[in-house]
Amino acid sequence: MKSILPLITACALLHCAVIPTANAAGEKGTAGQLFELRKYHANPGKLNALQVRFRDHTMKLFKQHGMVNVAYWVPKKNTENLLIYLLSYPDRKAREMSWKAFLADPRWKAAYKASIADGRLINKVDHYFLTLTSFSPEFVIKQEDPPRLFELRQYTTNEGKLPALHARFRDHTIQLFEKHGLSNIAYFQMTPGQDMAKRTLIYLLAHKDEDSRNANFKAFGKDPAWIAARDESEKDGKLLIKKGVQSTLLIPTDYSPTK
Repeated sequence: MKSILPLITACALLHCAVIPTANAAGEKGTAGQLFELRKYHANPGKLNALQVRFRDHTMKLFKQHGMVNVAYWVPKKNTENLLIYLLSYPDRKAREMSWKAFLADPRWKAAYKASIADGRLINKVDHYFLTLTSFSPEFVIKQEDPPRLFELRQYTTNEGKLPALHARFRDHTIQLFEKHGLSNIAYFQMTPGQDMAKRTLIYLLAHKDEDSRNANFKAFGKDPAWIAARDESEKDGKLLIKKGVQSTLLIPTDYSPTK
């Protein structure tokens, strides 16, 4: 899957930054607000070296070439040896220009060469280009103490059902999540032209820990308001395909701007 967004107002004293997400009409997810979600599959035994390269070199060079480092995570159960991160750019053209300059930078070439002296660090990269949905909160880069537990959730709908899923989240689910202590961080749609873009919703939640996450989801699932909203939305058929929900619990890295 593939990429991201905007200009950020730094809040130096608060260690946070807000990524603006609205155009003049107040709509989110429009041009100039591009995110890129990247998943790196590290080779066996190479995840630590990959993180060292990001911590010591890559992130600084990304920033110098106009990319916004939004968040870096590893899955809590990291069976696939993954590093997952989120970048943002003003738009797709800015993204391409930034990556071209980054890859041509002699400092990156030197850091890359040194890091793979004992073997390549990555065997596969997945990436997704995303924009915020119209109902998403603004993404806030914020350091928490202690760091939050994040959850990346991906929903795959049946053909033609993504608008109905969006409506259910906009009108019911987000508010019920907040009611039950599930913090809404951001909701994304894939940019056109990507595989399954018309059938995919990707979003981020945050939790205090896994135990509270499980308890809060249990309460949410039993809420009569949720049950009624779900049933009403599916009068004409299920919105999601069978096993259409993927969930990954994520731990922020020590160098992640968002914690």
